[in-house]
Amino acid sequence: MNLQRILSGDPSRNSLLYLGIGVISLLKALAVRDDSTRFRRELLDAGMFIGIGLLLRRYGKMKAKKRSEMEGQLPNWIVDTSGSSSGSGGLRTKAKRRLGSETSAEPEPTLGDRARSVLQS
Repeated sequence: MNLQRILSGDPSRNSLLYLGIGVISLLKALAVRDDSTRFRRELLDAGMFIGIGLLLRRYGKMKAKKRSEMEGQLPNWIVDTSGSSSGSGGLRTKAKRRLGSETSAEPEPTLGDRARSVLQS
């Protein structure tokens, strides 16, 4: 399992997936309860999947809480232009656009412009 892949995306959706797999594995463990080694293995798998699902659910709640705290600290003009449902990439782009337009009106010179200015000097 790739930890970065597990934590990226929507952790609450991933938690439901892992909880579902854990429940199915628990049902499989009950079905093979006569075979003690397979029962232990299935029970261990079920516990692992249910544990990961519960941890992902907790992580998703913590991530949502942190996001709402961070959005509460943003200036109102950023929240108004982005909306609360947009992702951080869109918010970042809009903030850069807004801050970039306030700080400098002219664009940065390109490599060709710099070369021309050096040759003209």
